[in-house]
Amino acid sequence: MTIDRRQFLGGAAALAGTAVGPALAQAPTEVSFFYPIAVGGPITRLIDAYAADFEKENPAIRVKPIYAGTYQESLTKALTAHKSGTPPVTSVLLSTDMFTLIDEDAIVPIDGFVKTDDDKKWLASFFPAFMENSRTGGKTLGVKTLGVKTLGVKTWGVPFQRSTIVLYWNRDAFKEAGLDPDKAPESWEQMRSFAAKLTQRDAAGNTTQWGVQIPASGFPYWLFQGLTTPAGAILMNEAGDRTSFDKPEVIEALQYWVDLARTDKVHPPGIVEWGTTPKDFFERKCAMMWTTTGNLTNVRANAKFPFGVAMLPGHKRRGSPTGGGNFYISKKASEAQQQAAFRFIQWITAPERAAKWSIDTGYVAVRPDAYATEAMKAYVADFPAAAVARDQLAFSVAELSTHENQRVTKALNDGLQAALTGTKSPAQAMKDAQAEAERILKPYR
Repeated sequence: MTIDRRQFLGGAAALAGTAVGPALAQAPTEVSFFYPIAVGGPITRLIDAYAADFEKENPAIRVKPIYAGTYQESLTKALTAHKSGTPPVTSVLLSTDMFTLIDEDAIVPIDGFVKTDDDKKWLASFFPAFMENSRTGGKTLGVKTLGVKTLGVKTWGVPFQRSTIVLYWNRDAFKEAGLDPDKAPESWEQMRSFAAKLTQRDAAGNTTQWGVQIPASGFPYWLFQGLTTPAGAILMNEAGDRTSFDKPEVIEALQYWVDLARTDKVHPPGIVEWGTTPKDFFERKCAMMWTTTGNLTNVRANAKFPFGVAMLPGHKRRGSPTGGGNFYISKKASEAQQQAAFRFIQWITAPERAAKWSIDTGYVAVRPDAYATEAMKAYVADFPAAAVARDQLAFSVAELSTHENQRVTKALNDGLQAALTGTKSPAQAMKDAQAEAERILKPYR
């Protein structure tokens, strides 16, 4: 896509004449870019390299990555900066932050930058499952700061580092348990029976290897969707103003999770930590784990045994929520900065770079044509597990996202943890979570 450098210049240059025009043309447009990670490490080096490569091809633009901490910290910092009038021009934030950013009037729709046929082809190039958490509209939006306003369907975020949940299994542990090391469980009942064979205890009765671990800290609502989706439940509506936490299918999914630990005793009791689950897998403290496809490169580098990657087990159907981050463009940035950010977003999500990002990080390449690149074809041929998440997208659903998203997900997370720790029954926990979500969301309807 070719963009005249003049559209990145301020209005002053157009009015000042030839005496100052060339001088102003020298000044590049700066695009501040919030990225959700702590400073340092391989991911920051990758992002820095992308920024440098982009600048070489686009000397009129400077991209300034700012490493803003966790997703939640990045959102808080971005909104604080928005309220102070100096927000980052673009940010990678959770796809589920879309409603919050709309309600704060902090972002602009991507559609406004899409002008040419090539732009339209680019916007249509992403996996449809990822666009479910990138678009909304035709609903009442912006209640908090805009008043009641009905919008048409608009694209608010661009998929970048996206994921699904997958099941990882230790092939050696399967073989030792008399299971086929090449076959993962395909149903809830199979996962329960496989986990029973894989759970090991010492002479004193202490568990030395759990059959399966599903984390319940960090992103419990997200992992839970890996159960509710196969159970046939969708947790929220498209408008983000209603939830369905107390439906029978949701309670059934939670009961299954609770029973793995309390009845079947094949899953650790209480709260399994998100951050330590991969380490437990590497140390053979669990034979199967559920975690993000974003851990794929980590597992490949650190597992000292052959492992497999599979779609989540089905029940009434297959399915996983999508997850991860989207690019957003700030409403308070100048038009020149917004246009520059759009160009950078198009550049970094091109097929070759989407493929490279997936190979380097383990996230799912966000567009089908990335899998047709020579680099990705070679990678998948050498490491077929890299295609599992892509194939699961055919069964994937939107990650839980609503207005007041952090408060609503906290209500669900609190209910899940109450059930997993035995404080409440699954039915009561979900009834209470639904009541709290209803209280939060009612003003948005």
